[in-house]
Amino acid sequence: MPDQFVDEAAGSRPGDDPNGDGLRGRRALVTGASRGIGAAIARRLHAAGARVVLVARGAADLDPLAAELSGAIVRAADVGDPVAVAELFESLETAPDILVNNAGAARSAPLHRTTDELWRQMLEVNLSGVFHCCRAALPAMLERGRGRIVNVASTAGLRGYPYVAAYSAAKHGVVGLTRSLALEVARRGVTVNAVCPGFTETELLDDSLANIVRTTGRSPEEAKRELLRSNPQGRFVRPEEVADAVAFLVSDTAAAINGHALAVAGGEV
Repeated sequence: MPDQFVDEAAGSRPGDDPNGDGLRGRRALVTGASRGIGAAIARRLHAAGARVVLVARGAADLDPLAAELSGAIVRAADVGDPVAVAELFESLETAPDILVNNAGAARSAPLHRTTDELWRQMLEVNLSGVFHCCRAALPAMLERGRGRIVNVASTAGLRGYPYVAAYSAAKHGVVGLTRSLALEVARRGVTVNAVCPGFTETELLDDSLANIVRTTGRSPEEAKRELLRSNPQGRFVRPEEVADAVAFLVSDTAAAINGHALAVAGGEV
C-alpha cells in the first residue's frame, strides 16, 4: 500500500505535489550526508519538500547541516557494520521510501602495495555499506509498492584508474549490485539506479590532489591539471550537479528509469 504519511509543514500528502516530482513529504535517507556530495543531495531533496534523514559515522558532524535543514533527523551509523545499519533503520519512526547510498571513502596505492586492510576498508564502506542499507530499506518499500534507491558510485565504477584498484573494484561492484537489484524489484514499484560522478569539488578531491603532490612531487597546479585532463569539459563537477541528477532519479518523472548508471562527468565516460 502506498505510503500516506503527512508532511506537517505543508499539510499535504506525497501525491499532492505542485511540481509533479512526487518528492514533497517523502522520507529520504542520505548516508554520508555530513559534507560534499551527500550534503548537497540532502539540501536538494529538502528543497524539493522531502523530509530528510541525515546519516554519518558521527552525529556531531551532521549538526551544522541539520541546523540548516528544518525538520531533518540525525542518525549516527557506520554503514559498513550490518548491526549498526539494522539498528539505524529500526530507530526510525517512518521507514524511508527514498534511499541514497552516498557514504564512501577513497584510498590509493599501487596494487602490489595494497594491503589486506586497505582492500577490506574499500569494499566494506563503498560496497558492503550499499548492500546493508539496500537490504534494510527494501522490505518497507516493497510493502508500500513504491520506493527509490540511488547508489552514488563513480566513474571508477565504469572504467579503471591506476593506483585505486580496491576503490575501483568496489565501485564496479556497486554498479553491478544496482543493475541486479533493479531487475529483482522492477515489477514492485521500486527503482534502483546509480550516479557515477567524475572528479567532483569535494574534500575527497582535495585529499586526492594532496596525495598526488605528496607522492609525485608535482605542484598543486600540476596535480590539478592532471586530474582535469580526464574531463572533456576541462573542469571539475560541482556537488550540486550530482544532487540534481539524484533528485531526478528519485522523482516520479523518472519512474521508467531503472538499473541505469548515470555518469555525471562532462563526457568522460
